[in-house]
Amino acid sequence: MEPPSPDCNGAEAVLNLQPSSSIPITYHPLFGPHDDLILLELDQKLLPDVLHQRVTIRGQPDEDAVLCTESKTYAIKSVGTSNSVFLIPPSSQFNHFESPICCDENYHDPQCVASVIKIATGNMELVEVAPRLDKLRSLLFENPYRFEEDVEMVDLEEMEGKNTGLYSWDDLIEKVQASDDELRTGLQALSAVEIYGYWRIVDEKYMDRILRMLLHNSVLNDWSLSCLNEDDVVNALESDGFPHKLANHCLHVYGSKVIEGVSTSSIWKLDERKVCVHFARDILRDGNRKMERFMEDWARKVPEGMPASLDMLEGEVLIEKLGAETWIRAFSVSSLPYNPAERFSVLFKERPKWEWKDLRPYISDLRVPGLSAEGLLLKYTRRTQPTADAEPVFSIR
Repeated sequence: MEPPSPDCNGAEAVLNLQPSSSIPITYHPLFGPHDDLILLELDQKLLPDVLHQRVTIRGQPDEDAVLCTESKTYAIKSVGTSNSVFLIPPSSQFNHFESPICCDENYHDPQCVASVIKIATGNMELVEVAPRLDKLRSLLFENPYRFEEDVEMVDLEEMEGKNTGLYSWDDLIEKVQASDDELRTGLQALSAVEIYGYWRIVDEKYMDRILRMLLHNSVLNDWSLSCLNEDDVVNALESDGFPHKLANHCLHVYGSKVIEGVSTSSIWKLDERKVCVHFARDILRDGNRKMERFMEDWARKVPEGMPASLDMLEGEVLIEKLGAETWIRAFSVSSLPYNPAERFSVLFKERPKWEWKDLRPYISDLRVPGLSAEGLLLKYTRRTQPTADAEPVFSIR
């Protein structure tokens, strides 16, 4: 007997099957459980990324793995199916001179059969999720870049040897479950900077030194804070003893580029809100303040001409009435967890009830694929509104 045609024993036999026709199945010579073979259901838009190997699996041994494209993160879910799925490999993947075992004893034409190598009872599917950036923040805050590192010229090799919280880009993509684009966005949101190949958060007190010196130089040199020449600012800060990298970083943290320099220096404008928030944080670092005293101190600290308004501090402070007095204290959204469940837990420990105007700044940055802001509120809060024109109040669900 001639061996079956190789084109009729594998997946080709099924792919070439005509409508309303049938084909018998056989056990593949290598039939077995094959736990290393897993079905993955994909959305059509993800197929090119997978086929061209533009995806990575990220996660530590104690974490649930995620799949990342260049711009998005997907949880990998196991899904059972009510019907069994036959896995039929291409005919080229087995020795076609081995006789297949046909499941239909009455079928006598060995030329076209489908050889099943595994029976799958489920598959994996991908669900888009928010990047898990809380770990990024905790990693970078292990070892903030401090003024002493410049003054004492800390030996980088010695720090590396001690494994004192230094993380390169490769380290971060290995440890943080986020796509490359989401990781870059997370680093930018944390005002992180790459120094000697490692991503660092610069200590607030050190950033305060640099900003104050920049403002001092602007007065000495009669610079407009809305038209700062990058070369002039950086050169002046370097002459004051600050590293070039951090001098430039100060502009990125507290300003925005208004003119991109090509053959000439770029022009920057200090962001009034960022500068005013910095000094408000500085004042409140030591604890609560009476509103009147805080406003006086704040007005003295901010640069002349910058209007310090409480509207700038949305998501940065909480204001509370205690008897006849009004107090203000630091409570920054930047310190809260990115995970929605953890975020709402922290918020309701801080206050059992929130008016919408107070709550909104603390949840507006939450991004959960497939869930709107209203959906988040329905999932994690209870809304009460005594009258139609009353301010809604939210409590824990």
